[in-house]
Amino acid sequence: MAVWNLGSVNADRVYRLPHLPEPGETLAAQSHRTGLGGKGANMSVAVARAGSRVHHIGAVGPDGGWMRDRLADYGVGVDRIATVDEVSGHAIIAVDARGENQIILYPGANLAIEPAGTEIALADATAGDIAVCQNETNAQAAFLEAAGLRGLLRCYAAAPFSVDAVAAALPLTDLLVLNAVEAAQLELGMDRPLPELDVADIVVTLGAGGCRWIRTAGGTVREFAAPRVEVVDTTGAGDTFTGYLLAALDQGMEMAQAIGLAQKAGALMVTRLGTADVIPERVEVENYFARG
Repeated sequence: MAVWNLGSVNADRVYRLPHLPEPGETLAAQSHRTGLGGKGANMSVAVARAGSRVHHIGAVGPDGGWMRDRLADYGVGVDRIATVDEVSGHAIIAVDARGENQIILYPGANLAIEPAGTEIALADATAGDIAVCQNETNAQAAFLEAAGLRGLLRCYAAAPFSVDAVAAALPLTDLLVLNAVEAAQLELGMDRPLPELDVADIVVTLGAGGCRWIRTAGGTVREFAAPRVEVVDTTGAGDTFTGYLLAALDQGMEMAQAIGLAQKAGALMVTRLGTADVIPERVEVENYFARG
């Protein structure tokens, strides 16, 4: 089995600050690093480090060869990442002393994906595989439609949030993953509570509050407590959670068990500074929580 990810590939430029800047405020950064990121790339790395096969579908610019190479080094299939005549996506990330972040994103090549290319990219996908996409690229509808025709489980991670984008994707989605803020925005925008949405499963991450799983067919809601860790940086934690969740489902785990593993991976991720480059390996997750 495999996970097929239509997702962004970004250069993350991370600045450590004493606090997040106020409007008009100039701050000197305490440190700076450039690494691999983007919600899509983060999820692909998380899937690979959780032990599943993952194919990344996306685009970089002429400046993005190092990101494609790094994904390959991390075990991600990169044959379906195109090089286009546009600067690669990149993000400016500010992280404060509490681990909270502020992000400025320039999508670049991530919005230059050929919709027809996403369908071609799924030519080797088989029924039972998993397809996932987010809101940092274009061509989500074409991708999800093609995935549905091939019998793939379709997951949609609703970030960066747009109620119009989510409304368009919902009829093509089997599993919706979003955070608490996005969930509230979706309920307001759709004027319906989450359990009434036309999607089989909804997983809402709640940060330190844990996680909520809604199975809409039966109207059941299950809550999961969050593992307790010391927070260093929350950047990429949600993507790590989603990647691990999909890898666990790909490996045959039931949803509750998959959520438990994904929560542990996300929790370990917030103890680290960085994004795709520091997503934990499966053995690290298991060893870390075996100690407690």
